[in-house]
Amino acid sequence: CVECNRHIKFTLLNDYAEKHGFDVIATGHYAETGYENGRYFIKKSDDIKKDQSYVLYPLTQKQLEKGRFPLAAVSKEKAREIAEANGLVTAHKSDSQDICFIPDGDYAGFIKRATGKAYPKGKFIDTNGNILGIHNGIINYTIGQRKGLGIALGAPAYVKSKDIRTNTVTLSSNDELFEKEVLIENFNFMAVTSLDNIRCNTKIRYAHQGAEATAFQIDNTTVKIVFDTPQRAPAKGQSAVLYDGDKVLGGGIIK
Repeated sequence: CVECNRHIKFTLLNDYAEKHGFDVIATGHYAETGYENGRYFIKKSDDIKKDQSYVLYPLTQKQLEKGRFPLAAVSKEKAREIAEANGLVTAHKSDSQDICFIPDGDYAGFIKRATGKAYPKGKFIDTNGNILGIHNGIINYTIGQRKGLGIALGAPAYVKSKDIRTNTVTLSSNDELFEKEVLIENFNFMAVTSLDNIRCNTKIRYAHQGAEATAFQIDNTTVKIVFDTPQRAPAKGQSAVLYDGDKVLGGGIIK
C-alpha cells in the first residue's frame, strides 16, 4: 500500500489530474489532512480501527494540498449505508486484506510468476552462523515468523533476518528479535522539515501499536530511532512512521 500510494495513486493520478484540469483528488483512505506552520500533513482518522495514516506517509506537500479524504470522519458501517442508499455494488463487498491484487494470499507464488525467477533452497543458520537446516526459498519467510519453517530444533525458533546475497535465513529465539534502535532511510518529512532529538511515537509496521521513542536526524534523508523499550522484529524494507499524537511527522524505510 505504501508503494502503491507513492507511485500510483498519488503520482499517476496527480499527473492525470493536472493534465485534465482537475483541482483535487479524493480517495477512500481513512485519514485526515491538517495544516500548520506552512506544512500539510496526515492525521489519524476518527475510526482508529480503520486508520490508514501509516500508509500515507510518502505523500509530498503538493500531493497533500490536492488530496481529499472524505471518509476521515465516517465509520465503515456508515460508509456501507451510504453506498447501499446510492445503489453502489461495493456496499456489501468484503474488506480487502493484505495485498489487494493477491487475493489468495500466495505472495511468494505471485513473485515467482511475475518475475519468472526461481528461488532455490538455502541454509537456515543461527546468529553465530552455524547451519541449522535447509530452507525452501528465501521469499517464503518473513521477519518474526515462527510457524511453517519446516524445521524442528527442540525449542521455538523465529526468523530474525534474511540475506539474499548468501541465500541464508537466520533463526533465533524470540528474545533475540527485539531491537532498541532502528535506522530509517529515504525519510519523507511531512509535518516538520527536520528532526532534532524529537520525542515521538513510532510504528514499525502497519499493525504495530506504536512505541515511544526519540528521533535523531543523521542527514537529509536518514533518521535514527531509539525506542524507550526494545521492539520486536523490525524488518528491513518495512516502513517506520513517526507520530506526534495523531499527526504524522514523517516516515521512511527501515534499513
